[in-house]
Amino acid sequence: MSAAPLAIGITPWDLDSAGGLAETLADQAEAAEKLGLHSLWLPEHHFGGSGAIPSPLMLLAAAAARTQRLRLGTTSYLLPLRHPIHAAEEVAVLDRLSGGRVILGLGRGFRRSTFEAFGVAVKDKRDRFEAVLAAMIQAWQGEPVAWEGDDELSRTPVQLAPLPLQKPHPPLWVAAFGPKALAQAGRLGLPYLASPIEPYERLVENHARHREACDEAGRERPRAVPLMRTVFSSRDVGALARASAGLAKQASTIARTRGINLQRVAGAEVDDWAIVGEPARVADGIARYRETFGMTHLVVRSQIPGVEREEMLASLEQVAELQA
Repeated sequence: MSAAPLAIGITPWDLDSAGGLAETLADQAEAAEKLGLHSLWLPEHHFGGSGAIPSPLMLLAAAAARTQRLRLGTTSYLLPLRHPIHAAEEVAVLDRLSGGRVILGLGRGFRRSTFEAFGVAVKDKRDRFEAVLAAMIQAWQGEPVAWEGDDELSRTPVQLAPLPLQKPHPPLWVAAFGPKALAQAGRLGLPYLASPIEPYERLVENHARHREACDEAGRERPRAVPLMRTVFSSRDVGALARASAGLAKQASTIARTRGINLQRVAGAEVDDWAIVGEPARVADGIARYRETFGMTHLVVRSQIPGVEREEMLASLEQVAELQA
């Protein structure tokens, strides 16, 4: 197990937009910073009603304005949907605005309806992901860059301004689910961020695939080993029972509505993809992940049905103590 302190971040426990999502997220960012947590993480979701987060960078800017130390991360900034020069500019601005606190978790996306809305062919998503990323990295390094995209127009190269505060750019992680995505992350030499509902044994297999892909590409294995897990710590037996029941129901719903790649979670026990229990049990569970995977960053998924706000804050306070 790594002797370095574990960096623990969170996803928001309240994503009800209700006209005040930015303020709600900024409040949660403030609470996370007061607890001494490492980071706040947002996914990207389009067209999902009250749960939609189409522009995570804008919301993280609101969190940046209310915090000083908290790192600001995306779990799945969807590159195939974006123009690389525009995306590179927005990331650079947020990195400057926040004083160099951005961690950019990158994703390809999986919903066909989203790709159709943005005029992107699903079959092209991996190629577009890699091409957009290469152009963004080139732009962040201050090199002239042009993006021809899907047409044959000749474009005049431009130089990005401002450049990110972090050099050569903010840390990049890759959200991956299937074998092709894992192979791509490894070939690029970037840290792999797993789905929070991947069963434990599947995580073991996926991390092995990622390491093999890094080795085959001649890439140094990334030092950052992030994991996203649902975590809830409490001494209240009733609260623990409600959390476990809520997560079991949530997993069943996700497996029914999000396609065949997620159906495997329906047959997994909650303990296979979440850490729920009294503080000592949670500490042992986290230690197990550190021992097995060399985990350096834990992103705590904290949106748990049936758990009240004060119960989640108490849980996060207990979990934050495990960073030492």
